[in-house]
Amino acid sequence: MINLANLPKVEGQKKKRKRVGRGNSSGHGGTSCRGHKGQKARSGYSQKRGFEGGQMPFIRRIPKRGFKNYFKKEFAICNIGDLKEFKANSVVDWDLLKKENLTGKAKDGLKILGNGKLEIALTIKAHAFSKGAIKKIEAAGGKAEVVD
Repeated sequence: MINLANLPKVEGQKKKRKRVGRGNSSGHGGTSCRGHKGQKARSGYSQKRGFEGGQMPFIRRIPKRGFKNYFKKEFAICNIGDLKEFKANSVVDWDLLKKENLTGKAKDGLKILGNGKLEIALTIKAHAFSKGAIKKIEAAGGKAEVVD
């Protein structure tokens, strides 16, 4: 039975490492396979990430424009007009809207916007509301609850 302890050797599996700098008769003497002079021929050479031979690096050549706010919150949005399918006096939250495919994907929560009309009273739980949405929800007899 063959297992890891007694695997047969494959031809060409073991290869002797190249010994350099042991005289010209070895074929790897003189410059020790490093060419002639220059930065890469020296011992201790290590090329830095993004180094382009002294040329201005790509990351410094390209123009930098604009500003990226890392603290900006990205909300999944839902309009009031989309909520007319729900029964009166029901509680509408982000999980229910996801299940009904009424919101997109977002990592920071749900925001209700005021586009459309709302004729039924609903209790809506969301992370943010627009001012117009709050007015329309309360005018219809519902409640807008802000969730953390």
